[in-house]
Amino acid sequence: MRNLLIFITKYNAFFLFLIFEVSALLIYIKYNSFQKATFISSQNQVTGSLYGQVSQFKGYLSLKDVNDSLARENARLRGMLKTSFYVDTTEKHKVVDTVYKQQYTYLVARVINNSTNQSNNYITINKGSRDGITKDMGVICGAGVVGMIADVTDHYAIVKSLLHSKSQFSAMLVKDKSVGSFIWGNDLNPRKGLLSLQNDAKPTMGEMVVTSGYSLFPTGIPFGKVTNLHAKEGGLLLNVEVGLAVDFTKLQYIYVVVNKYAQEQAGLEAAAIK
Repeated sequence: MRNLLIFITKYNAFFLFLIFEVSALLIYIKYNSFQKATFISSQNQVTGSLYGQVSQFKGYLSLKDVNDSLARENARLRGMLKTSFYVDTTEKHKVVDTVYKQQYTYLVARVINNSTNQSNNYITINKGSRDGITKDMGVICGAGVVGMIADVTDHYAIVKSLLHSKSQFSAMLVKDKSVGSFIWGNDLNPRKGLLSLQNDAKPTMGEMVVTSGYSLFPTGIPFGKVTNLHAKEGGLLLNVEVGLAVDFTKLQYIYVVVNKYAQEQAGLEAAAIK
């Protein structure tokens, strides 16, 4: 306190000048309408700018919650798509409303670890068996196919990425409807894949390659677009180079595909093989 008083005493002339200056300015603004209006306008502009900055900062802090909410909503809406249902034709003669039965639902999860530069890449997500995730479920994102669940714990799951040397999925050309086998390829490029087709297929440049519906996914989930055509050795198969729809370096949220009839189908097919 003593030092403060000494400081004020030492610079009392400056503080007195400052008080008079501010008082004069306030009187000048108060009793002159033009200056008053200008001051209020400037004040509102500064205040509005500050409020805008604060709002942006608060919005930035809440981005995680917003993204989580949007991802959950996307999963709900994806479950309402026509491709998530199948037509039970045996029920048509009974009640029309029961013709369409939901086959696929989607569980949203956040990516917490991801590799893209290995020959066998994996993705870790923050959901596990307690959330209903099991091994061999398909995994997608808003852009297209991501991979399949390789291992699960109570709270986490490992996804075998599409960028994996042993990843293989059933795929088809959108226009030609030819079905083939989709793999990552041999050049370890995180932006390219390879679709092997019978040599009577007629793919075209830029044609979409999507899931066929014969595997873990509903029909029509994108793998990417045809970017190059060349014949495989021997001419028995046609290799179609595909530019991947998913940018794996920017994955943040994924959707685990829950096929309600997967176990029933797997059991039936396993029994048939025996």
